Amino acid sequence: MDFLTNINAQFYILAYLVGGIPFGLLLARFFAGVDIKASGSKSIGATNVLRVVKERDPALAKKLGAATLALDALKGVAVLLIAKAFGLSEAAQWGVAVLAVAGHCFSPYLWFEGGKGIATGMGVMLVMLPVETVIALAVWGIMAKTVRISSLSSLTGVLALLAASFILHPQMAHAPVILIVIVLFYKHIPNIVRLIKGEETRVV
Repeated sequence: MDFLTNINAQFYILAYLVGGIPFGLLLARFFAGVDIKASGSKSIGATNVLRVVKERDPALAKKLGAATLALDALKGVAVLLIAKAFGLSEAAQWGVAVLAVAGHCFSPYLWFEGGKGIATGMGVMLVMLPVETVIALAVWGIMAKTVRISSLSSLTGVLALLAASFILHPQMAHAPVILIVIVLFYKHIPNIVRLIKGEETRVV
């Protein structure tokens, strides 16, 4: 029981539970009447919300996609900012960041399935490594405009963030960053396979 009364442990649990909230699934079901877990890539993220809802209502799809992206990013940010306000150490904050991403990718509300984690990952990284995240977002934006493949753009941005963190903060403990990157790449394995085969869908 001592574990549950420890403030770090409380925030770890909170981060996982809040991170696991499937905003894309809820928004698509409530506003568009569709189950994104049964359509498209079956992911709960913004890209699949946009893809699935677009078949019925393109204008609504853009709004729901943007809302999903924002909420998925903000859920990790919110828990981290509260953790900072409560004075958690930097190491504990990194634990919160990792668990928020894990919650999204392996949601306790979806039998430990979930999304790809990019938005939530970028959200927590914006709090923990703001300069590196801006670099990553710039790389993602350039890739998105040129190659127009969502997964490739996202993964390239993630790698840019990892590289930038080693360059800008060579002395920091990179284990949490590496762990988040591994989780994000793991969730993108089907996309990586399709990329290798040249079958990954472009964003129109």
